[in-house]
Amino acid sequence: MSNILVVFYSFSNTTKKLAGEIAEQTGGDIRELVPEKAYSFNYNTATKEVRNEVERGYCPKLLSGNESVEPYEYIFLGTPNWFKSFAPPILSFLRNADLQGKTIIPFCTHGGGGIGQIKINIEKECPKSTVLSGFAAMSDFDKQQVTNWLQGIGLF
Repeated sequence: MSNILVVFYSFSNTTKKLAGEIAEQTGGDIRELVPEKAYSFNYNTATKEVRNEVERGYCPKLLSGNESVEPYEYIFLGTPNWFKSFAPPILSFLRNADLQGKTIIPFCTHGGGGIGQIKINIEKECPKSTVLSGFAAMSDFDKQQVTNWLQGIGLF
């Protein structure tokens, strides 16, 4: 087993694709967060659902992804950028996993909003963890961008 875990939530498989690339390049294990209730596939409806959940700090029940992170030292944490923050399933993970002493490395996919407040919001939820600089990618990212980021954070 690796000491690296890549945890992600993906709405439209873009974040899933990025998580897979990170896992491949780092040799890390991969884990998808699956909420009990899926978001609407209608963009306008999903946007309303998500905005409400993000604003009130909602933590959806997870069907999978909440297994122990005890054996891992590094947790790559991936999400779409939703309203400058992470998706609610990420909040569920952060509040249920024991991340004390872990190094968390955020990454996100976005349509123009970059990393937003994702790193800052993770730091608020995980004050006893080290949170490294994140990576923000649009859907057309390439492998070299991921490689450059991984080299830039000094882990690989």
